[in-house]
Amino acid sequence: MKTKYLILLAIGTLISCSSDDSDEYQNIPIDYQVPSNFPPLAYNMANNPITEKGFELGKKIFYDGRLASDGVVACGFCHIQEDAFTHHGHTFSHGVGDGIGTRNAPPIQNMAYQTQFFWDGAADHIELLSMAPISNELEMNGNIIDIIAMMKNDAEYKRLYKQAFEDGEINSENMLKALAQFMTMLTSSNSRFDKYRRNEMGGSLTNEELSGYAIFNQKCASCHATDIFTDNSFRNNGLPINPSINDVGRYRLTELEQDKYKFKVPSLRNIEKTAPYMHDGRFYTLEAVLNHYASGVVNTQNLDPSLNNSGTLGIPLTATEKTQLIAFLKTLTDTEFLTNPKFAEF
Repeated sequence: MKTKYLILLAIGTLISCSSDDSDEYQNIPIDYQVPSNFPPLAYNMANNPITEKGFELGKKIFYDGRLASDGVVACGFCHIQEDAFTHHGHTFSHGVGDGIGTRNAPPIQNMAYQTQFFWDGAADHIELLSMAPISNELEMNGNIIDIIAMMKNDAEYKRLYKQAFEDGEINSENMLKALAQFMTMLTSSNSRFDKYRRNEMGGSLTNEELSGYAIFNQKCASCHATDIFTDNSFRNNGLPINPSINDVGRYRLTELEQDKYKFKVPSLRNIEKTAPYMHDGRFYTLEAVLNHYASGVVNTQNLDPSLNNSGTLGIPLTATEKTQLIAFLKTLTDTEFLTNPKFAEF
């Protein structure tokens, strides 16, 4: 399935190259196909169909540091392709002026299948989520009025907006739609696990990996559900609270007591490449993550019931089960996604 839309991207690129100098609207659609092992799209693309020029515009915006107040920190600064579009190795991502927040940058992948974004669900639509990091003082510290003015004075942006949208307008609505088109195309669906699920060539799993998959289905899949590996819910997974930050999670948004210390269940796709883990990046290895669930869960306010079985906290895991789980999780690495030149800056 993924091969099909990448071929269409390539064809679209060849077509557009012959008319790059044109300022006319170019409705060259990208036939996005939902992988057969995926759930249905959560994002309704009917109001923002993906086109070659819309994707190209979104990609340019994603990598343009001029959206930030320092002219450097683009979306792609904290969301690096080879790391599944996260900020690998950074507990908290660095923004303009070396500003440091209090949360780990989540990966950008399979966003069109999700209904809530950010660790606290501050955005519930793929076309709106970009405004938060762009305007955040510790991230990009951008000013939308200045951004639109910059684009209106840029020849390439003027051409791309006219090619990408029928009204050709350079405004925040079209900017966010273009970013949504680019992010929708950031679909990771060609890992060895995917090929196993679709019974495709290259999809064989070892006995150890299959054992890990069985353990995963028994002990992990209730939260990391479907082949997207998240149920889009918010849960308290029993992390000891960091008193210097006291991040209250979703409560910061809803101010509901039942949401205190709850964070979005992250997808596990490309998990091998997205360390550090958890909302505050406290764990740098998968072994440390599993050790937390096996013996480190704390009964904090609103602890998820699945982690408190009649007073027994966590998920019982033997050393062998941990090894098998990690072997399985590594089958979720999608090398094609991590190296696809269509998603790269240059």
